Amino acid sequence: MDEALTRYARQVIFPGIGEAGQRRLLAARVAIIGLGATGSVLANHLARAGVGRLRLIDRDYVELNNLQRQLLYDEEDAAELLPKAVAAAARLRRINSSIAVEEVVADVGPANIQALIADADVVLDGTDNFAARYLINDACVKLGKPWVYCGVVASYGMTHTVRPGVTPCLRCIMGELPAPGSTPTCDTAGVIGPIVALIGSIAAGEALKLITGRGKLNDGMIHVDLWDNAFEQFELGAPRPDCPTCAARQFEFLEARAGTRTTSLCGRAAVQVSVGGAGAQGIDLAALAERLRPVAASGRVRANPYLLHASIDGHEFTVFADGRAIIQGTADEAAAATLYAKYVGV
Repeated sequence: MDEALTRYARQVIFPGIGEAGQRRLLAARVAIIGLGATGSVLANHLARAGVGRLRLIDRDYVELNNLQRQLLYDEEDAAELLPKAVAAAARLRRINSSIAVEEVVADVGPANIQALIADADVVLDGTDNFAARYLINDACVKLGKPWVYCGVVASYGMTHTVRPGVTPCLRCIMGELPAPGSTPTCDTAGVIGPIVALIGSIAAGEALKLITGRGKLNDGMIHVDLWDNAFEQFELGAPRPDCPTCAARQFEFLEARAGTRTTSLCGRAAVQVSVGGAGAQGIDLAALAERLRPVAASGRVRANPYLLHASIDGHEFTVFADGRAIIQGTADEAAAATLYAKYVGV
């Protein structure tokens, strides 16, 4: 066996992959959007499987309460306030030094998503909200990229593989974006680690099948509830002829490219505030740290090359080099935007 394939020997002898399939994996490019719970599972499986180039994209940093279900991180990552993409990339390079792992510390939005996935063979969903997934769906349908949807909450999860023009897209299945507060989240229902690992593993298997061109893909929807021992698979049929996205090719989630955006974050009372368009010029973290010290609690501002953290006005501010901020201590998006303008500026 070729020396480059030796570490994948047990995978190569699996008839579903074989030597040809392994070489396709080594030549493949995969973008994973979101490196939290499911994203950790996806990235771990694909790095070990020998996917040649992984682009890891995440907007957040590691916290202690992530460790219950986010398998790539440890207490040291949380203590150092490392961005998830950075910590995940470092761990994966130690797991498999023969592949290329690129970390991108950024919020995926209308202005950058197409550039981030343009060279990807497959896009994987590791996000935690439907607004992000509808954006992924828009971009992947527009560019003709296959992608795998994953959703997990409490003890249940679901996944669907979208192949533009072949299977229904996410908009075909779910229609309009669910109203805020209308679906359970890990804030309201919690989440257990095993369901994350299971759904992420199914989705990772779909990625292997898409890349190798072998195996039966999940063209329907797989739904699993570990607490009730329920495993269901639903057929979804063909793409909807009246779908605004894949039929009419109206990509409304790609349209908003400028202005301040706010997003409530799953798992804690926090809001992310980001600035798009001409305002998205990045930020001098060292200069901002000096500016914030007089107003920070006890004058303490913690910083590393990727972000700074400070307690201000009863809230926890985490400001990233791209100008984004996560403001903890409020779930009010308007209040978070006001705090951002007051202390960070636009």
